[in-house]
Amino acid sequence: MRLFNKVAIVGVGLIGGSIGLAIKKRKLAGEVLGISRRSKTIKAGLKRGAIDRGFFDLSIASEADLVVLAAPVNSIINTGRKLSAVIKPGALVVDTGSSKKEIVAALAKILPGFVGAHPLAGSEKQGVINAHADLFKGSLCILTPTDKTRKHALTKIRRFWVQLGASVICLSPSRHDKLVSCISHLPHLVAFSLIHSIPRRNLFLAASGFRDTTRIALSDAGLWKDIFLTNSHNLLDALKKFKASLSRIQSAIAKNDPKALEKILNQARLKRASLNKK
Repeated sequence: MRLFNKVAIVGVGLIGGSIGLAIKKRKLAGEVLGISRRSKTIKAGLKRGAIDRGFFDLSIASEADLVVLAAPVNSIINTGRKLSAVIKPGALVVDTGSSKKEIVAALAKILPGFVGAHPLAGSEKQGVINAHADLFKGSLCILTPTDKTRKHALTKIRRFWVQLGASVICLSPSRHDKLVSCISHLPHLVAFSLIHSIPRRNLFLAASGFRDTTRIALSDAGLWKDIFLTNSHNLLDALKKFKASLSRIQSAIAKNDPKALEKILNQARLKRASLNKK
């Protein structure tokens, strides 16, 4: 069911490309335009069928009824500011950034049709070559409206993500950033730190447990640098709590206290097992 005549996607990578493929598979728009700084990305997007036409100039977004900002956080903010000068009246804008407070603060006041969004879907793999139309199927997408968000924009953007296959909830930008700091940002930080701490000469012994635990350390460094720095207050708080938990385990080992250690490990195991019931 068509929701838009033209959609412009700024950043035709894994997320942007998957949005394009999902739009085309579900016939949600008449045409999908891709905008990127790299000709290689545009060529790959066209080859994958994620976009119908590709451009380097943001001005083409003036044709779109919906503009999707699918890029690292700082790029979303910078592009959104430029977009305000070219977007047509009534057009909607949605982003896919993993931290929301800074994005929403910067763009909600200059883009009347803006709705902040964070699709909790993705992969450590990068680029439109790894995009697929069902990436958002069965996933959760968080929308972060404010008192400035227009009701019709929120309604249509919610409908858009539902059509892409996601369940949708709304949180304030601040609450979003606090919650994802521990459930998403901290695990990435820990994975990066863990792989960093292991001497390269020991990696030949790495088996499935180590590979599973550090898989997300394959994620794009530039993307996660922006996320960490734009949600630093919440992330540092989450890291403080993680260090406290790690210290409890360290203390039990140092004291050779099997009962305390087993209790901590069992508590963790049961909490992890509860995820399987959801």
